[in-house]
Amino acid sequence: MSGLPQWTPELIQAEIDALKHKPGALLPILHAIQDRFGYVPTEAVPQIGDALNQTRAEIHGVISFYHHFRTSEPGSHTLQICRAEACQSMGSRALEAHAKASLNVDYHGTTADREITLEPVYCLGNCACAPSVRIGDDIHGRVSPEKFDRLVSRLTTRALELK
Repeated sequence: MSGLPQWTPELIQAEIDALKHKPGALLPILHAIQDRFGYVPTEAVPQIGDALNQTRAEIHGVISFYHHFRTSEPGSHTLQICRAEACQSMGSRALEAHAKASLNVDYHGTTADREITLEPVYCLGNCACAPSVRIGDDIHGRVSPEKFDRLVSRLTTRALELK
């Protein structure tokens, strides 16, 4: 979906081997795996644990502690809604409720058509134009529920055109 390569145990091991010698290697390994495949497959947890001499629980604890890491494949588009104070004061809580209802997912969820993964973010640096969302690398400001719907419509329309 996302244009990222499919993971294999061999490709996971290559990421582990490239970084396991570094001090505090767990976070760099997790970032490298997620950057390459879009998520950290749960099947990679024992491999990482074996390489770093850590338990599966320790690895899973780090993955679940940091909201950045995901353990399932994301949709074709990642849509983040800012939850920082400036955006909250300008209506991001209502926007996030609208987004969750219209996409029929909660944060860290992916729509049934695998097109959009909804994620929270805690500052996009666009406070003067709150509330803000990021879709991929593009930041959009002053996002109302109506503007949100237009942005999502563009994403899903493009997806239909490509199929």
